[in-house]
Amino acid sequence: MMRPILRHLMLSLLLAAGALAPMAQPAAAFTLPFLGGKDEAPPPAPPRPVVTEIVADTSAQARSIPGVIAARTEVQMAFQTLGRMIERPVDVGDRVTQGQLLARLDPDDLTGTVRAAEAALTAAEVNLTTATNTESRARSLASRNVASRAQLEQAEQGLAAAQSAVRQAQAELERARDAEGFAVMTAPMDGVISAVTATPGAVVAAGDPILTVSSEDKVEAAIDLTEAQLAGIEPGTPYLIWREGDGAQPVRGTVDRIAPVADAQTRTRRVYINLADTSGFRLGSLIRARPEGGETTVLTVPEAAVLRDAGGAASVWIVTRAGDTATVARHPVTLGDAAGGRVTVTAGLDPGAEIVTRGVNSLTDGQAVGRRVAP
Repeated sequence: MMRPILRHLMLSLLLAAGALAPMAQPAAAFTLPFLGGKDEAPPPAPPRPVVTEIVADTSAQARSIPGVIAARTEVQMAFQTLGRMIERPVDVGDRVTQGQLLARLDPDDLTGTVRAAEAALTAAEVNLTTATNTESRARSLASRNVASRAQLEQAEQGLAAAQSAVRQAQAELERARDAEGFAVMTAPMDGVISAVTATPGAVVAAGDPILTVSSEDKVEAAIDLTEAQLAGIEPGTPYLIWREGDGAQPVRGTVDRIAPVADAQTRTRRVYINLADTSGFRLGSLIRARPEGGETTVLTVPEAAVLRDAGGAASVWIVTRAGDTATVARHPVTLGDAAGGRVTVTAGLDPGAEIVTRGVNSLTDGQAVGRRVAP
């Protein structure tokens, strides 16, 4: 019973396929899996576009490092005693001369301390006079065998204690008077106020920073370099320093010292560059610096374009185009220092080469790629 039904169903499907055959483009694309037909393979996808960059020379000025002009001599000023600051007649940028008033504490509390120390000294001196008289009488009586030896020794001990109390009171008075003098802060040298950290009305403890005085006699440039950038840099290395955008000629300087410890946050080390007294730079000026001499142009690529194998060897994908077709090939390169997300290529790459800058880990050697997409 079922066989005639199946035979009738298959015949109906074949008739329907024949009726639809003229509409199918092409007819061979319509197949019935249960009749043993095979699906055709989908057409290949077009080559994917790639984000690339044309390698070009980078000027030495573009590879310079930003920095700041700082004073070679700076003094951070603080009070040597606790008190409330009532006056600070200077502010950031003010020029000061040696001995000029910088800040003052409220003298009332300090004056009271001096008066208390003076009273304590007066009382100690009275006790000393009494102890001296007592010891003198005891010695006189002991010489006539009226007083015992023990009484004389007790009077001598009282005299020694009174003398010690006087010396202690004198020291306290000197300390109080010194503290009263510490209420006035004066400039230790000629210079400029480069920083202020406390305002009048604040209660400050001994040693709390109040302001910074920077000398203008000697200035230097300070830049931060990575370990790779420090290669070949040592005290005496010549540098060129200039203010960005002012059009002035660079000023020559030499490396004076390099910080022995790297910054915990940036992993860079600070380099200090000596400048001539006639350099004309003002404190706090933003500058750029680069080593003097060397190559005037170099090739740099984005760090994201560099591949590294297990052994640490570096390479990049270079795109070769011929008409409408393009393929990529992996080329080894030799790298130099890195800065600002770019790395210097010292060998293995020529100007004008087109390199892939994104998706470098998903390419294969000889793979066809599509049009160029600018980064």
